[in-house]
Amino acid sequence: MDLKLFSSVGQLSNLELLARVKSLALSERQATTALIAHLAELEERGLHLAEGYSSLFIYCTQVLHLSEHAAYGRIEAARVVRKFPLLLEWLEDGSVNLTTVGLIAGQLTPENHRELLDMTRHKSKRQVEELLARLRPQPPVSASVRRLPTTRHAATAPPLDTVSLQPVGDRQSSAPVGSVTTTRSGPSSASATPELPSPVPTPSRTHPALVTPLAPQRYKVQFAASAETVEKLRRAQALLRHQIPDGDPAAIFDRALTTLLETLAKQKLAATERPRGSRGLTPRSRHIPAEVKRAVWLRDRVRCAFVGSNGCRCAEQGFLEFHHVTPYAAGGEPTADNIQLRCRAHNGYEAELDFGLRPPTGREGGARVLHALPEPAARARGWSSRRKLGPGRVRSGQSSGPRSRDLGILTLVDPGSGR
Repeated sequence: MDLKLFSSVGQLSNLELLARVKSLALSERQATTALIAHLAELEERGLHLAEGYSSLFIYCTQVLHLSEHAAYGRIEAARVVRKFPLLLEWLEDGSVNLTTVGLIAGQLTPENHRELLDMTRHKSKRQVEELLARLRPQPPVSASVRRLPTTRHAATAPPLDTVSLQPVGDRQSSAPVGSVTTTRSGPSSASATPELPSPVPTPSRTHPALVTPLAPQRYKVQFAASAETVEKLRRAQALLRHQIPDGDPAAIFDRALTTLLETLAKQKLAATERPRGSRGLTPRSRHIPAEVKRAVWLRDRVRCAFVGSNGCRCAEQGFLEFHHVTPYAAGGEPTADNIQLRCRAHNGYEAELDFGLRPPTGREGGARVLHALPEPAARARGWSSRRKLGPGRVRSGQSSGPRSRDLGILTLVDPGSGR
């Protein structure tokens, strides 16, 4: 990259940088769309064959130096565009992306392509997968537990048992529910292969968890687990035979997750059926009372409450922390009015703004214009008056003691539904 260009980027204000990034993203979409259109015509003419390449994929990777993933996505889109030219407009304006095209390519027909493209406009991959599961439901899958093969010569220690669990899609499936298929790996004990010297251990291949929509309200869940987890599952199946005679892992995991969420609600949300009366606030204490935690979790609906300058609220639901709107160091009290949920990233971001770790230069487009930690006189003028609070504040006089059943609902539904 040109160092002068990099230096010039550093001179942009926040508003200029945001505008430039959006302009560059538009230019990239336009260039990608033009490339897709040209690839469609190039393949139609067979020019890659005349150049000495047996496939368009090889031409893209060896001549255009695209990555395998980029080449595959653009070629697939080019072939769809030959049938449905309207797709070029949708790609250019960002209504759909290459990931969406790859998911719906096999479902597009002359009769439904306009409707299907409109249904997938600005949808995420997960949303498109769920949409396709509603339109084209897949048959259910049976639960299975099997031992995954280990990498040969990966280590001198015995291989760790791992399993892949697939909750049942329909208990009326013809396949046996909860069946166990074991595959032994490694050389046989009777093998005459000489013992190798201690090899350097190599990491085994990872098996990421998969959640695949099959039909409305039905998913296939697949993940790898340790031998200890499998043993716990089998013990739970044995103990629950009266309630779950077929030992369905999906039903067992649903019960386990429900119990886990109830426990987490008590630990993190201070949920309880019989909340105690407030003991009042201890002056200059960092301790956040349980009734304040319950009120904040319920009010912010288990989601970061940071609101950007454009009015967009952060959608993060993980790594949530309690945030003092008026910082504790500036006299902020642990009350429901002064405590909000923040994800770790935004909590750190606001701390940098509050205490001057982020330079104020070019921050004219930010939602909050704060300064370094003020002196007592500045605090008296009102720190929080310069801050833009997030949505859903608990007003003075409102109840701040929801019971655990209210908080339990939040742990069992998508917090995003409360936007």
